[in-house]
Parts: sequence; C-alpha cells; structure tokens
Amino acid sequence: MNVLVIGSGGREHALCWKLAQSTLLEALYATPGNPGTAEVAQNVDVDINDHKALKRFLLEKNIRFVVVGPETPLVEGLHDRIALDEDLQNVVVIGPKAKGAMLEGSKAFAKKFMKRHNVPTAAYKSFDRGQLEEAIEYLGAIKAPYVLKADGLAGGKGVVILNDIEEAKTELKNMLAEAKFGDASNKVIIEEFLTGVELSVFIITNGRSYKLLPSAKDHKRIGEGDTGPNTGGMGAISPVPFANKEFMDKVRDQVIVPTVRGLHLEGIPYQGFLFIGLMNVKGEPYVIEYNVRMGDPETQAVLPRLRSDLLELFDGIATGTLSECHIDIDDRTTSTIVLTSAGYPGPYEKGKEINIGEDTGKTLVFHAGTEKKNGKLLTNGGRVLSVTGYGKDVEHALKATFPIVQQVDFDGKYFRTDIGADLIRSSQKTKK
Repeated sequence: MNVLVIGSGGREHALCWKLAQSTLLEALYATPGNPGTAEVAQNVDVDINDHKALKRFLLEKNIRFVVVGPETPLVEGLHDRIALDEDLQNVVVIGPKAKGAMLEGSKAFAKKFMKRHNVPTAAYKSFDRGQLEEAIEYLGAIKAPYVLKADGLAGGKGVVILNDIEEAKTELKNMLAEAKFGDASNKVIIEEFLTGVELSVFIITNGRSYKLLPSAKDHKRIGEGDTGPNTGGMGAISPVPFANKEFMDKVRDQVIVPTVRGLHLEGIPYQGFLFIGLMNVKGEPYVIEYNVRMGDPETQAVLPRLRSDLLELFDGIATGTLSECHIDIDDRTTSTIVLTSAGYPGPYEKGKEINIGEDTGKTLVFHAGTEKKNGKLLTNGGRVLSVTGYGKDVEHALKATFPIVQQVDFDGKYFRTDIGADLIRSSQKTKK
C-alpha cells in the first residue's frame, strides 16, 4: 500500500516513523515533510489546496491512504474534496470530513454535541462578536478563575485562564472586539474552571467501532511549574499513572462510547483519530475539548508504545474490519521532551545550526521545526525537535531522555526540565 502523510511537524515525523515499520507498506510520502520524515519517507511538494495537483499526485503514485496530520485541512474540507472526486474513490482519508472536523473547528459546536449526548463537560456560555457587553456582564456574575476560549482554530493558543476580573474583561475585549485570534474569536466561550489534572485519551475509529490508544499527559505552558503562556506543547508522558482501569472504564462508558454513538446517530461520518482532552476531577472525567487528529507532542510519546501495525489499523477502517483488529501496547513508559527556539511562543530567530550528536539507539529524535540547507541542519520553527525515551516508569523514562536532550545543541535551545515531575509527585503521594 502507498501512503501520503500531510504535515511537517513532530507528529508527522512520528507517524511516518511508525508507518515505515509496516509490512503492508510499499511506498511512503510526506508533504511537505521535514528532514526527519525524509529519513523514513520521500518528501514531496504537493499543494494540498490545489485539487488538480493533489489528484494528479494521488493517481500517479497510486496512493491508498492519505493521513492528515494537522487539523486545518480537515476543517477546510480536504477529505470532502477527495471523497467527492469519482476518480479518487480508492483513496482512503484518515481524518474526518468537514462536518466531523467541527468537533475541533468550533468549540461551541463541540459543547452542544457533548450536551446532546450527555458527555460530561464544564458549564459554559458562548458569545458572538456583537455580544461583548453581555459577555462582560456574564463574567461579573461568575467566580474566578475565568476561562476564555476562542471558538475556532487558533493554533493551540486560543485558551486564556485569568484570575483577575479586569484582566479577563480586557482579554475578552481583545478576543471579541479586537479579533486577537482573527476569525477564530468571532465567537468566545466562557467556561467554568475545573480543578483537576489534565490528560489526553486517543482513539482510532471508523465512526461505529473504535480502538483505544495509549493515554498521555501534555505539558502546555512554556515555563517551569506550568507557568507562562500556552504553547503547542512542551512535552508529554505516556501512560498517565493515575489513568487506572477504574478511571479508564469511566472514560469509556461516559465519554468514548457516547461520543462515537453520537457521531453515528447524527449521521456524522468519521474515520481516523479522535483526541479527547480530559480533566480528572476527583476521579471523574470531564471533556475539555475534542481534537480531530493526533496531538503534538503526544504522538511522539504514544506511537512508540504502539506495537501493533498502524497501517493495519488504517486498513481496518478502509475494509470495515477495525473491530477485528488487535491493539498491542508496550508496557513501558515514554517521556517526550520538546526543544524550542529562544523566545517561543513569542518571536524567535531561525537558521541556527543544529548538532544532534551521536545516535544511542535508546531514544528517538523527532524533527519539527528543522530544515536542511547546504548539508546543514538548521532551526526553522518555534518547536524544533522532540526527544522520546523509554523506561519502566516516569522517572526511568526521563533518565533515558534527558542525556540526549542535553546532547542536542543549537543556539538558543530551550526546554523544560520538569516535564513529568507532577506525575512523579502524585505517584509518590499515592504510594504513601
């Protein structure tokens, strides 16, 4: 089978790395890809927004699966365009059509969907651009912390949590009146603040049946101790120690099953990954958000634990046999540490030379914001690389990961040293 992976980040490198191991694979392509994907796939320059060019490539290369890494092409209807083309009926897109992608493309849509299907989530109210005064009045009627969310896609940066009412009002004006996040904040969700610990749960589904992938915990904020602004993700741990059988049974019964059933009942076709962002509130799962693709950097922690053939799961979607597929998970823990350019998530410089150093074979280095020029590997983004290591638990996984993190060298390299520290502390308290 021939596969095209769309995207250029660490998630896409991890997807290509995993797909390259499949015995079912014949040829693997990535567009636009990065220097990491080039090690396991052939990078190609295909404009996915030019349907004629994309169609020509899919037919010339006899592509069976198009795996969409990022959310934007799905929200913009890439799957729909391929499905509507009679000449591309043999092409299977891993990622939902635009209607299903609304679960991520609109937080208001997702919230209403959850309410209809009794999926536990925080109380909320949504406000359009013309309802600024009503939104400010609503802020004054609720208690801090204040959770403000841009309704649309904002690159993982459209959520603001503030304790001060005046700051919250100012931020609300910035989002609604000043279009801080562009069209994404044409509508803003004001949400109840939930106290608990976050985790991410991933499934692969054909819209009826599903298979559960390993859980993970992302660390979003830029600073040590979860301080500073949100980023695309600074590191991840898989599995999440507190996500035991009792808790995951609740996730299955209260979240996953009603979500998949709801998609089917509403006639929303869905095939691909579904990322469910959860909050563990005193042992009860609440959904914070849906993402209609794998996360980044969670993918770099989750896929290394998947022993099953990923392409076989995709084939299960294509042939209607996903329910018969077997999922085999590595019992070990993985830790993923993201290395960023100085200044990220604000302005940062590019073009810094990278020296990854010696490959020990004990860790995985996934490329994100990198490029090759004149034979040199250079920084080309805010999140540059991620390093993933294995261990029997969080502490041992981190011990395997950090030596390579320290070994990688480029000017302005930044990373958090406390990824997973919160999980270690909570595990120690549980043992006591």
